[in-house]
Amino acid sequence: MNSVSGRLDSIVGEFSDLDGREKLELLLDFAGRLPPLSAAYEAKKTIEDRRVHECQTQVFLWPEVEQGIARLVAEVAPEAPTVKGFVAILAEAVEGRPAAEAAEIPEDLLERMGLAPVLGMLRTRGLRAIIGHVKRGIATKATQG
Repeated sequence: MNSVSGRLDSIVGEFSDLDGREKLELLLDFAGRLPPLSAAYEAKKTIEDRRVHECQTQVFLWPEVEQGIARLVAEVAPEAPTVKGFVAILAEAVEGRPAAEAAEIPEDLLERMGLAPVLGMLRTRGLRAIIGHVKRGIATKATQG
């Protein structure tokens, strides 16, 4: 149950019996778990284009792989706690897991969590783009060795 898929299944379970308001509250709880950007990544932010441009919210992602192990470093604008919560969920799911497991992040994660109807079409589109960036970024870093 410690795999990316297992971690996400557990999180999906947390959301499954909640109404829309409760789902948003749980996302806010997850938002608090995303650590602030370190000084090193803050410096990278000024010279690397890591913004998820498909998302209206300012989201910066650094999918990382070191010795085959994945992690996600991210910064999300503080005025978007639901997006920040979703990014925190992805970061928790991949943290310390083999990079190949990032492919296990399902494209329909938002639907499985019951978030798509709660968040609306524009935000859902942005969150799907975030999933894609994370999966592609980890896959690219893994092949670069």
